[in-house]
Amino acid sequence: MKWPAPAGDILRVGLIYGSGDLLASLISGGFSPARAIGMTLIGSLLYAPEIHTWFGWLAKRYPEPASPGQRWQRAALAWCWFNPLWIARHALFIRLLGGRTSEIDFSLLTIGATAFALNMPVALAANYLIQNRLALRWRVIASAGFSAIMAVYYAMSEVWFG
Repeated sequence: MKWPAPAGDILRVGLIYGSGDLLASLISGGFSPARAIGMTLIGSLLYAPEIHTWFGWLAKRYPEPASPGQRWQRAALAWCWFNPLWIARHALFIRLLGGRTSEIDFSLLTIGATAFALNMPVALAANYLIQNRLALRWRVIASAGFSAIMAVYYAMSEVWFG
């Protein structure tokens, strides 16, 4: 994968991720137009390029055909990208875009760590499938789809673990 991410991926990731966060905001009662537009833009302009770059690095580091151990390493490193700090950053964006700046504190780190630990089995399995069953060109889009589902989980994590 070359930098920057292809324009089509940038647009698709933004729309897919933005849709997941839109659903999350509707479920959690945190909908606002600013959040819907902001998270779509963050998906396009931040998440798509960084995930595109990370997955490209993983493909270079563990090229096909990969041994079973290398497949699990690639999956684990993909899973680790969405670590507690990434989840806390996502919660930070939700609070910023939702106008809830007074709620920005270190509890975001606790939310991120708890959400990360509890979703480990599902996220690791999903990342294994994405990294090892899909062609490289589809991994970013599949990850965006999984991340859209996880956006609902992350938003609900604020309610459950916050």
